[in-house]
Amino acid sequence: MAEKVLVVGSGGREHALAWKLAQSPHIQQVLVAPGNAGTANCGKICNSEVSVSNHSILAQFCKDHHVGLVVVGPEVPLAAGMVDDLTAAGVSCFGPSAKAAQLEASKSYSKAFMERHAIPTARYGSFTDPEEACKYIRTASFPALVVKASGLAAGKGVIVAKDQDEACQAVMDIMKDGEFGSAGETVVVEELLEGEEVSCLCFSDGVSVSPMPPAQDHKRLQEGDLGPNTGGMGAYCPTPQVSAELLQEVRALVLQKTVDGMREEGVPYVGVLYAGLMLTKDGPKVLEFNCRFGDPECQVLMPLLKSDLYEVILNTINAKLASNAPVWHQESSAVTVVMASGGYPGSYKKGVQITGLSQVQDMGVQVFHAGTALKDDGIVSSGGRVLTVTAVQSSLEAALEAANKGVMAIGFPGAVFRRDIGHRAIAYLNQHRGLTYKDSGVDIAAGNKLVDLIKPMAKATARSGCNAELGGFAGLFDLKAAGFVDPILVSGTDGVGTKLKIAQACQQHAGLGQDLVAMCVNDVLAQGAEPLFFLDYFSCGSLDVDVAAKVVGGIAKACEMAGCALLGGETAEMPGVYPVGEYDLAGFCVGAVERAALLPRLGDIADGDLLIGIASSGVHSNGFSLVRKVLERTHLTYSSPAPFGSSGQTLGEVLLTPTKIYSRLLLPILKSGVVKAYAHITGGGLLENIPRVLPPGLAVELDASHWRIPPVFSWLHKEGGLSEEEMSRTFNCGLGAVLVVAPLDAQRVLRQLQAYEEAWVVGSLAKKQLGAENVVVRHLKRSLLNSAGDSSSNVKLDKNGHSDSSAPRIKRRVGVLISGTGTNLQALIEQARRASSSAEIVVVISNRPGVQGLKRAALAGIQTRVVDHKLYGSRAEFDGTIDRVLEEFGVELVCLAGFMRILTGNFVKKWNGKLLNIHPSLLPSFKGVNAQKQALQAGVRVSGCTVHFVAEEVDAGAIIVQEAVPVLSSDTEDSLCDRIREAEHRAFPAAMELVASGSVKLRDDGHITWNT
Repeated sequence: MAEKVLVVGSGGREHALAWKLAQSPHIQQVLVAPGNAGTANCGKICNSEVSVSNHSILAQFCKDHHVGLVVVGPEVPLAAGMVDDLTAAGVSCFGPSAKAAQLEASKSYSKAFMERHAIPTARYGSFTDPEEACKYIRTASFPALVVKASGLAAGKGVIVAKDQDEACQAVMDIMKDGEFGSAGETVVVEELLEGEEVSCLCFSDGVSVSPMPPAQDHKRLQEGDLGPNTGGMGAYCPTPQVSAELLQEVRALVLQKTVDGMREEGVPYVGVLYAGLMLTKDGPKVLEFNCRFGDPECQVLMPLLKSDLYEVILNTINAKLASNAPVWHQESSAVTVVMASGGYPGSYKKGVQITGLSQVQDMGVQVFHAGTALKDDGIVSSGGRVLTVTAVQSSLEAALEAANKGVMAIGFPGAVFRRDIGHRAIAYLNQHRGLTYKDSGVDIAAGNKLVDLIKPMAKATARSGCNAELGGFAGLFDLKAAGFVDPILVSGTDGVGTKLKIAQACQQHAGLGQDLVAMCVNDVLAQGAEPLFFLDYFSCGSLDVDVAAKVVGGIAKACEMAGCALLGGETAEMPGVYPVGEYDLAGFCVGAVERAALLPRLGDIADGDLLIGIASSGVHSNGFSLVRKVLERTHLTYSSPAPFGSSGQTLGEVLLTPTKIYSRLLLPILKSGVVKAYAHITGGGLLENIPRVLPPGLAVELDASHWRIPPVFSWLHKEGGLSEEEMSRTFNCGLGAVLVVAPLDAQRVLRQLQAYEEAWVVGSLAKKQLGAENVVVRHLKRSLLNSAGDSSSNVKLDKNGHSDSSAPRIKRRVGVLISGTGTNLQALIEQARRASSSAEIVVVISNRPGVQGLKRAALAGIQTRVVDHKLYGSRAEFDGTIDRVLEEFGVELVCLAGFMRILTGNFVKKWNGKLLNIHPSLLPSFKGVNAQKQALQAGVRVSGCTVHFVAEEVDAGAIIVQEAVPVLSSDTEDSLCDRIREAEHRAFPAAMELVASGSVKLRDDGHITWNT
């Protein structure tokens, strides 16, 4: 079940934590209290007004609102015992206890602790008398020039003096003048250490530690590390000055030693431990401990965390870090630049208007809000540190450049920021080093790593005719092995247009792979061709391996969906050609069609032929330049809640809905010969694509009231003020493909389509009159206005596939019986998830505990039950229990998906006409077990699968759906079984849909009735 999480705090650190938590699929909502303008209504993230100072009220709020986890950001509530109080009230909370937080809350306690446990640190003295402190400063045998307020001072209670007089003055300011209030009642005077300062943080579960990549904060206000001390003006990660060996030393001598010491003293440390270190010539020494994420270190660490933060936190709380260490992006660097108010760290003006935030999201950077507030539909400053602009790139220099560009795009009067974050690391990297190819911007190692990552993805797309092995100079495809006799090759190439810009801004890359494959494969289908293999081209300025792997992984998955092999590709890293964080894509698909089956059949297309439209998923991958222009007009951002689509989705998520791939759906229908032409509705919309497959002299008449138009098109029409012609010439308007069929074949084709996908009779062909348009779309404007606010779940189809939005779709309650892995179960689940489906799977029942199918169901949010047959004395008793569970869930239709028990006659009679099974042969041939073996022994050339109603005689019920699978000369039982299983995954959902929708019924005489 999805979780609610509450993040306590209001700064950039808390925004970064909420941002990362919201990426977890386990999390439904992230509340931030009190939060800031950046965490107000941003996708899954929203602010809460609950009091965080009163722990009793907070605990009750968490219980009342089903908050499953509280993550505490700042140090003050930790030191005040928030974790202790919430935990005692039964609310799970992440962070150290009040006693453990003393490592930060009291520098005097911390120094004494380090002394007790021999943790390397600067020599020091702790004082409550200012005169004694000054005496220590003047008589110490080392430069005692660092003066610290012992208590919490918001990261500012440290003065590094240039001489003894300045150090003594700092003591007086803190202790006599009360510069830091009660935090300065005790001061710690320390030795001034020399070296590089770094931040080494780790997760600690009380026993084990898991270090994070080392980071470096920049405390001074001005460039060159000049000016007054601040809470932090920027940070970068990782620090090249800390080698892997040195990090292991820090882990052992500082981090693990600290956690061990706390446990020995009866104060287990659970949460984030932050060690501020100085890398001296004598080794690393601790400057201070913090008991939480640093700010701004958190803003560079979270983007580099590859693991799910929610899972990491649970593993930390549950003492499972040793076996579940977090994973980090190893080949990337992150830089964050703080934008502060003019006058900071002194007095500053609040309520200053901030501009440019919407433009930054297109630049590949992430803005984390700190001191911001909402005012009159705008965002204003409300604190000293206002924003942190974070960029992640393959190199530190590139990340700094990207972050600085992001800063320059944002404006508010008096803004203060540094442009040299990471300057020490850059100088360190440039010392005594000759140029390499990587210095020019081309990383061969990253390219090789990408190839290693994508090889298994490509391998998974292997099909007859091709093994999809990457690494050669060229790829091979054997047409004869794929079963072709007299083939014509068909090729197509395409990209995804400026949909790329939205994906890059939203950092959601995987869906583009499906877009790319769909655009090419759907084009190849227009010739009637089966897609055989695919090649991709990925070009960028600087290769981000993780991003590229997501894109190519999406391409590989889409190739599997399309039935074609990912045969190869090209990754081109071209520094200076593309801006930081941007890339481009192109795809190439080759298919084949038997010469006699080539489409379109222009000579057969005639006046009166009908047009069948197949639903699109939305905008697909065309017209996004216009979409982005409309978006500019609305002043919405990609993270804004979508004004259309499913509740809880952001605008970016809806716009990035992947393009549908039609090959698996359409190939069997195209090969049957009933389709005269197929038009892919791509660039050029309805007006320009359908005429491409028609002979001269025929015109198209479409009626937009006959299909469901997704609300995104209504929104674009309204917000952009787009004309009907502009809409129909630019967008698909809800139709991803259009088929031309004879009137006598229309109903049969429509039924085949509707078993898997929404489809409608949308128009017809007529003789073109002189001067008339090629395509006329009637009722488009009215349909666009009517569809605003509609959702696909309330669309009902009449016998012609036309929509009737006045009647809600009734879903039949389905129960599935399994015994094992549930591969067919997964196909049924995916079908039932479709908005157009007439089925709802309400329970999955297994006769064996712990099987994979139960896990599949649980992950899909479906109730599960185990009725173990071994616990029952008879089949009748076992079947009776199954029957009672089905009745309990109000099941109306039962699917047997790999259920390995024979049901009694009484059970079958009760569920007659409501009980479906699938068999791996074309019944009535090869009944019973070992059907594939029987088929091979019989020497048949065609086998397949059959979905049928269950009758008392095994494998003898009325047939609902069959799908043929050719038997190849090279087939073994295993290879034939694999291909039949693929067919089962299509046939079983289709049959379930036909019965659930009422299109197929079993008569009393055991025969089937088709209701059209």
